[in-house]
Amino acid sequence: MSKRSATLHATCVAIAGKGILITGPSGSGKSALALQLIPLGAVLVADDRTHITCDANTLFAAPPNTIAGMIEARGVGIITVPYLETAPVALAIDMDRLERERLPLRHSMTVLDITLPCLHKVDAPYFPAAIYAYLKGS
Repeated sequence: MSKRSATLHATCVAIAGKGILITGPSGSGKSALALQLIPLGAVLVADDRTHITCDANTLFAAPPNTIAGMIEARGVGIITVPYLETAPVALAIDMDRLERERLPLRHSMTVLDITLPCLHKVDAPYFPAAIYAYLKGS
């Protein structure tokens, strides 16, 4: 399989070395969710634009050089934080879809022909902690 790549309108953080690709339209809360995950132990990979490559059936996320280590906090400004240069993507979160089920069916998202498990946005204060537990337990 040849190496493929794309730059997505997405934010990415990593927990325990596992990348979380957060997708959704502008204003959907991608950066806000990343900022909530960082105090739980997540590390920023990229905010707003994420470069994705596929190599050996694994997706890798990286920041564009011009925004590496920067994340937007609405109402505060651009903040510089520690970041990873790359991380293998293990999970997607679709901030454009609100999860309404208490015990939802499994969702997936396909990026560069690779299918990832996907969570839909949960409008509850425990959502970042649930994501953290989900990844630490997988």
